[in-house]
Amino acid sequence: MKALKLLTLAAAAGLIAACSPAKEVTQCTVAPMSDWQDQAEFQMELVNQGYEINEFKITEGNCYEIYGTDADGNKVEVYFNPVDGEVIKREVH
Repeated sequence: MKALKLLTLAAAAGLIAACSPAKEVTQCTVAPMSDWQDQAEFQMELVNQGYEINEFKITEGNCYEIYGTDADGNKVEVYFNPVDGEVIKREVH
C-alpha cells in the first residue's frame, strides 16, 4: 500500500513537470566561439555607448547578456549576438 502511494505521488509529480511550460531560451548564434567578439572589448564598446554593466554573462542560447542601465538610465536586460553585436532581445525594467 505504501509503495502504491509513492508510485502515485511520483506519477503525479512527473505529470506536473511535463505540463509545466518549457523555459524559452533566447538563441543568438550558432557560430563557433572563435567567431565571437572578445568579451572585454565588447563590454568596453557597450560602456562607450553609455551602458553601465552590473552583470555580464554568456547564456545557454549563445548570447552575450547584460544586466545594467542604458544611456538613458533605464534598468535593462539585453541579449546581444556575440558575433556582430546585434541586439536580439531587450527588456526594460
